[in-house]
Order: sequence, then structure tokens, then C-alpha cells
Amino acid sequence: MKDPRDIIKRPIITERTAEMMNDLKYVFEVDIRSNKTEIKKAIEAIFNVKVANVNTLRVPAKPKRYGRYSGYTSEWKKAFVTLTKDSKPLEFFETV
Repeated sequence: MKDPRDIIKRPIITERTAEMMNDLKYVFEVDIRSNKTEIKKAIEAIFNVKVANVNTLRVPAKPKRYGRYSGYTSEWKKAFVTLTKDSKPLEFFETV
């Protein structure tokens, strides 16, 4: 099995995701090759909580330009994680 910290790259904190945190929903950038089961096990291992649901979304690459040079941003994967009602909020996000 992969290391949980290799699957979960970073949390995504925006105004929209901060509002979702009140409903025990959190958003993470995850490894593009990971599946929902691996993401669920990684979140439960890192934060010691129970996960109710995981939804994933692949964010496509976008064309970008810098002067006369053009290229694409990287494609990445986003995971929306919903915790169970009896689960405690994640301590990492308490300062937001």
C-alpha cells in the first residue's frame, strides 16, 4: 500500500471550501493515480476520523502564456471528503 502522505498532497482552502467545512466536508489535492478507496483510507489514517463519502474530480490542464512562450498547466485531481456526523472536525482546519 502507498504511504497516506503520498496520496494526500495538500488541502485546498478557499472561501467556498471554508463554508463547506461547517458541514464536515473538506477538499484536498490528491495524487492523480489514486482512487476513492485509497483516499478514504489515507484520510482516516492521517487524521484519525471516519469518512462517510469521497467524491473526486480531475481538473484538466489549461493553456497559459508567458510572453511569447506558451504551454499548459499540469492536470491534477481534487477530492471532496465528507466525514460522518459523529466524527470530530479536522484540527488542521480549525484556524481557518
